[in-house]
Amino acid sequence: MRRERGTPRPDWQRTVADQGLVFDTPGRDGAGGERPYWDESVHYVLEMDEVLSLEADVEVLHSMCLSAVDHVVTTERFRDFGLPEWSWEAIAASWKRSDPYVYGRFDLRYDGSGPGKLLEYNADTPTSLLEASILQWYWLQDVHPGDDQWNSLHEKLVERWGEIRSALPSAEVHFTWSGAESTGEDHITVGYLQETAAEAGIDTVGLSIEDIGWDSALDRFVDLEEVSMSAVFKLYPWEWILGDGFGKHVSRSLPETLWLEPLWKTLLSNKALLAVLWEMYPGHPNLLPASLGDPGMLTEYVRKPLLGREGANIQVVAPGYEVATGGVYGDEGFVYQMFDPLPEFDGFRPVIGAWLVGDTAAGMGIRESPGLITDDGAAFVPHRIPGS
Repeated sequence: MRRERGTPRPDWQRTVADQGLVFDTPGRDGAGGERPYWDESVHYVLEMDEVLSLEADVEVLHSMCLSAVDHVVTTERFRDFGLPEWSWEAIAASWKRSDPYVYGRFDLRYDGSGPGKLLEYNADTPTSLLEASILQWYWLQDVHPGDDQWNSLHEKLVERWGEIRSALPSAEVHFTWSGAESTGEDHITVGYLQETAAEAGIDTVGLSIEDIGWDSALDRFVDLEEVSMSAVFKLYPWEWILGDGFGKHVSRSLPETLWLEPLWKTLLSNKALLAVLWEMYPGHPNLLPASLGDPGMLTEYVRKPLLGREGANIQVVAPGYEVATGGVYGDEGFVYQMFDPLPEFDGFRPVIGAWLVGDTAAGMGIRESPGLITDDGAAFVPHRIPGS
C-alpha cells in the first residue's frame, strides 16, 4: 500500500459534478487550509493480494457482527446500547423476522503490513457511496485504464435489490433523506441508491423524511400524494427516529411497513458493538480490544460515544497523542477502544471504508485526514490496483 501523486483531469470539477457529486464541502490539508473533498491529485495503490486479504477480512467481520446481533437479542443486552426500553421488543422482532438489509461500510485501520482492524461499522446510514462506486471507477478508466480497482459496488447493489425484491411488501419503495442535512450529501446518496433500485426493476419514489405523513385514521404512513408507504428506505439514523414521537409510529408500523435499513441494525450502527465483539472474539486479528463504561485494562485508548458521528466527541488518551473533539454526543455512554493510530502517508492518515452489499464484500473508498481522527474535514481519494 502506498500513496502516489498524479495530475487531476482537465475540468475534473465538471466531470465529477456531471457524475452526481454536486456538493463539495471542502476537506482540510495539513496546515488547516482547504483542499477539495474529492481530491484526485493523489491516490493510493494497493496490490491484489492486499485487496483479497481485506475482502476476506470484511466477510469475516460481517459474519461476526451478525452473530453479535443474535447474542444481544438472545441475552436482551439492549440497555448496553442506550436504546429506549419501549423499542427493545420491536428490535428483537425485526431480527427474528430477518428483515432484509442492503448495505454497510466498515471503517478499517490498514497499513499493508497486517490484517484490517475494525474501527467502527457504519451499518445504518453510510455515505461516500457515490464516490466509492461511480466517481473513482470513472477516474480509473480515464487515468489508469490498464489497472483494476476493488469496486463492484454498482453491480452488487443492483443485484441486491433484485434479491430482496420478493421480500418487499409492494413493488414500490419510497426513498427518503432529511431536508435538514444542508450539504446535500445525503440526498445524493439516496438518489444514487434509488437509481440502483430502479435498475433492478423496483418502482421508486423520492421525498424528504420530513414530508412523510401519518394517517391516524388508517394508522399508516403516507406520502405527499396520500399514498400508503409500504416500503421505505431512509438515510436517517435509527437513534434519531427512536428519540422522538415519530419513532413509536415506526415501531407500530412494522412489519406492515418495511424499513430499510431494518430496525435491528440499530445494534450494528452503535459503537457498543465494538465491546460486544471483543467479548465474543477476544484476541481476534481483525478487532481491537474494547470495553463499555470504562477503559478497563486499557492504558492507551480512544473514547467514543456510542452514537457519535463524523468524529465528534472523540477523546484519544495516549502519551504524546492527547486529542479531543467537540460535539453533542456522549450522554448515551461511551465505548473505550485500544488506541492504534492510523498509518501516516505523506502527512495524511487514511481510513479504509470497506463496503458490504448484502453478505458480500463489494469495494473500498479511502478518506484521509491530517489528524488522528477522521472527521468531516476528511477528503476522499481514489485507489487503484496495478495491472499485470
